[in-house]
Amino acid sequence: MKPLRLSFALPFVLMLAGCSILGSEQRDPVTIYAPDVRVPARTDWPAVGWTLVIAKPTAARVIDSPRISVRPTPGELQVYRGVSWAQPATDILQDAVQRTLEDSARIPAVASADAGILGDYKLVMDLRRFEADYAGNALPSAVVEVNAKLVNNRDQRVVASRTFLQQKPATGVDVAQVAAAFEQALEAATGDIVGWTLLSGNSDPKAVR
Repeated sequence: MKPLRLSFALPFVLMLAGCSILGSEQRDPVTIYAPDVRVPARTDWPAVGWTLVIAKPTAARVIDSPRISVRPTPGELQVYRGVSWAQPATDILQDAVQRTLEDSARIPAVASADAGILGDYKLVMDLRRFEADYAGNALPSAVVEVNAKLVNNRDQRVVASRTFLQQKPATGVDVAQVAAAFEQALEAATGDIVGWTLLSGNSDPKAVR
């Protein structure tokens, strides 16, 4: 992952002790990270005959933000100063899942719900965690937790529901290393969600064949 740096970007070092770049207040971001999630289609993903719309994921306000959250100790949530995601975490998740489905060549059509297209199924996601968590360790892990529901649009029936959790350790405490761990966790979660969506829809007795 290559960060997008603005012309006035300044070098910085992450030091947990003293919270030098951790805090509850967000300054104007000088470094923007944009996860580039690429998940190749897996051999166990079935080709389906139905279409899908993806609802905008929901999340708590502290999660649905461009700020990069970090949990230095249990029960304490802060944000990294001087850095930001390119878009809110819910948009990052939706874009990753939609792109993976589109690129998989396993589904006739997939679109966001706000595109005004009525698909056969709707994927509803709640982003529960999108944070770096030290969990008592010297190095943080990127944590991505998503609850997903697949809904049959014809009768509004929940076909399947599952919670996905991925944790990937960072190789260091520098924000760039933490952001790389986020990309790995998001790729793993995206692959799990896409595969589950395709398999669950095909398992529905009322699925379009």
